[in-house]
Amino acid sequence: LGSPEAQIAREFLAQRGFDQKVAQDFSIGFAPKGWNNLTDFLRSRGFQDQEIVRAGLASQGNRGIYDRFRGRLMWPIRDLTGATIGFGARRLHDDDQGPKYLNTPETPIYHKSQVLYGLDLAKRNIAKGRQVVIVEGYTDVMAAHVAGIETAVATCGTAFGPDHVKIIRRLLGDVADPAAGIQLASGVSRGGEVIFTFDGDEAGRKAALKAFAEDQNFASQTFVAIEESGMDPCDLRMARGDEAVKQLVSSREPLFEFVIRSTLKTIDLNTAEGRVYGLRASAPIIAGIRDHALQREYARQLAGWLGMENREVFDAVRRAGRAPRGQGPRVPGATGFGQPNAGPAPGVGAPNQGRAPAMRVGNEADPIMRLERQALEAIIQRPGDVLGTGFDDLDGETFTTPAYRSVHDVIRANGGIASYVDFLQIAEAELGVGEEAHRKATAHWNENLMETGGDVVAQIITQLAVSPLPQDDPERLRDYCFGVVRALVRTGLTRQIGQLKATLGRHSFDSEQYQTAFKELLELEDKRRKLQEEM
Repeated sequence: LGSPEAQIAREFLAQRGFDQKVAQDFSIGFAPKGWNNLTDFLRSRGFQDQEIVRAGLASQGNRGIYDRFRGRLMWPIRDLTGATIGFGARRLHDDDQGPKYLNTPETPIYHKSQVLYGLDLAKRNIAKGRQVVIVEGYTDVMAAHVAGIETAVATCGTAFGPDHVKIIRRLLGDVADPAAGIQLASGVSRGGEVIFTFDGDEAGRKAALKAFAEDQNFASQTFVAIEESGMDPCDLRMARGDEAVKQLVSSREPLFEFVIRSTLKTIDLNTAEGRVYGLRASAPIIAGIRDHALQREYARQLAGWLGMENREVFDAVRRAGRAPRGQGPRVPGATGFGQPNAGPAPGVGAPNQGRAPAMRVGNEADPIMRLERQALEAIIQRPGDVLGTGFDDLDGETFTTPAYRSVHDVIRANGGIASYVDFLQIAEAELGVGEEAHRKATAHWNENLMETGGDVVAQIITQLAVSPLPQDDPERLRDYCFGVVRALVRTGLTRQIGQLKATLGRHSFDSEQYQTAFKELLELEDKRRKLQEEM
């Protein structure tokens, strides 16, 4: 590395913030240009061509063997004992047509799936601190160590796999402890911790999902750290210094949380459809957590992120856990998004004599959709029983089903449930106070909604109007109708609160967006509290 020809290698290191001492600490070298520099040297020391090729130092050509590594920066790859078993090499010259990184091929002593670069330097600190930080490249290992993260290692041209897990488990000790991964007050995780750093969400998500699927004891003590702008540790150190690398590692989040959050990050949670899809995409992930207490806790967290009731999320996770392996989350447009379903919706039924043909609005087995339908059935059939529920203040985004949202929008456009009172007063003036006046007012109110809503909404309202309600006793029926609409209102408030909390998380405290969202949040929390007190 000190030769005149290695100037390009020294410049490469200097540009990345590594001086001569760091290069010496990591035993970095340089392979000069030329086809036979190393092979000629090894032959002079008595090595046979077959041995040189078998060691991965040369390749076989038509005219004999030639050096595998030429004009490259060289990192020695060592085993736990410190013995060199292979090399990683980085292309330096523009006229080099080879790959950017070239590693030793599989040899009798070098198996890339069983090797971690930097492990010889990091092993003592890993065992002592019960922590290992897995980065993606050789320069990332160097940057982490220089920054003070002396537990950093990297895979060598392959994905992190089961054999790597075995190595890490041996160094960290027993991870069968059911409390492994729990963060103690000191900030250290019980049973040790494995922290993955990646230069992008997608790469991180794929690797994290793989670890999640392979070894849940290992996964429970696994964390993920990703720099927001996508920089790897080497780039981060160059841009912001050593402290930024330390901060990256300390900002780690549990693997389970990362997988769920990165799933939700690809979905627009500002729409009802997006939140429902977020639930359906995340529920199988949570269902895959075998620790039931941990599974339940992440279900609660998901409810908060989505702004949904805990019960809705628990039910979705339970259904996902019963689904056949490999079924995976449903995609938007399958059912539940206004698309045709395989059969009549429960509670609506097949067409009967005297009824309009049943319009299939989605998967009625979905608890969210079922609540929407039940609430609208109560409103359409017993509007007088649901006055004062708060439905008229409900945002249309509460509804996950476009068909039911259309009914809500028509009701709102006609003055809400409160407009029913006008129809009731007219009926009572003609018939007097009583059930008959309520029936006549309800019929006229529904007719008005159907006239202004159009054919599709009229058909849905007709279905809602003839669906049987679960109570016959007038007092119980009144309680049921009021309760089911209140449940929908409460669900809508919870969703809105969840959205606002997510908005707060995306903005700084002193921003106008934060202050506006915070004010709305306080108002909604107060409204939800009053709702609870009235129940």
